[in-house]
Amino acid sequence: MDRFVFLTLDGLSRGAVYAAFALALVLIWRAARIVNFAQGAMAVAAAYVAHSVAAATGSYWLGFLAALAAGLLLGTVVDVAVMRFVDHRSPLSPVIVALGLVLLIQAVLGMVYGNEFRPAEAPFSRSALTVGGFAVLSPYDLFAFAAVGVVVVGLAWTFTRTAVGLRMRAAAFAPEVSRLLGVNVGGMLTLGWALASGVGALAAMLIIPTELGLHPHAMDLVFVSAFTAAVVGGLDSPPGAVVGGLAVGLLLSYVSGYAGSDLTPLAVLALLLAVLLIRPAGLFAPVTARQV
Repeated sequence: MDRFVFLTLDGLSRGAVYAAFALALVLIWRAARIVNFAQGAMAVAAAYVAHSVAAATGSYWLGFLAALAAGLLLGTVVDVAVMRFVDHRSPLSPVIVALGLVLLIQAVLGMVYGNEFRPAEAPFSRSALTVGGFAVLSPYDLFAFAAVGVVVVGLAWTFTRTAVGLRMRAAAFAPEVSRLLGVNVGGMLTLGWALASGVGALAAMLIIPTELGLHPHAMDLVFVSAFTAAVVGGLDSPPGAVVGGLAVGLLLSYVSGYAGSDLTPLAVLALLLAVLLIRPAGLFAPVTARQV
């Protein structure tokens, strides 16, 4: 029983980070109808900025803030300097450009920082606390939960309670009408890219200390898990991304704990395949009217 409780809480902790990364993918999809396959590489680049700032200043928190700022800036640059010039009439064009960005970013990181794993510092202890004889969450897990919770609540409030959020939603779903109403659609799209990249940077800062360390490919498998979470919940559904992230985290925790970590990639791919076969739009996708 204690093993099940530990695996459940550990899965929820990792799932919260997957949910944040999946939410970044959903933000881009809702804003530009693009699956940003470069999201993982962009997040790693922001984490390397944090590593450099923390090494120079000796402060983890300055590095943490620098990663978030770098994520926001990188998302803005990618949209303004790259994606703005892609021909979106073909759905493959943005995908090819995003994959090219992955190769470019990882190559630059390898040349600048090298391809060896670098230790990633955690601001709090990762030793599980014991409550009633059960090993539960560690202080670092609680920090990850709190950080993701703040992001989810903040984005929900922004999109539902603010004028900027309303303009972003309008620009995503009806860009031509929004232009006629005076909405800066290009600016809203850039803001969406910036927010998504910032959330991705946060996810990288939370997940990398729990893995082997900082590396140009550190987020590759995380991207696969987060992409699965986004598909499970529905690329048009931010709440679905959160639920999907938690579900993927639990799945990976149970499979790793009971069957071995070697089977976790197969479990993720099996879940992705099952959802695509049963409900391709995602479990929480909005219902669309049938057209005849």
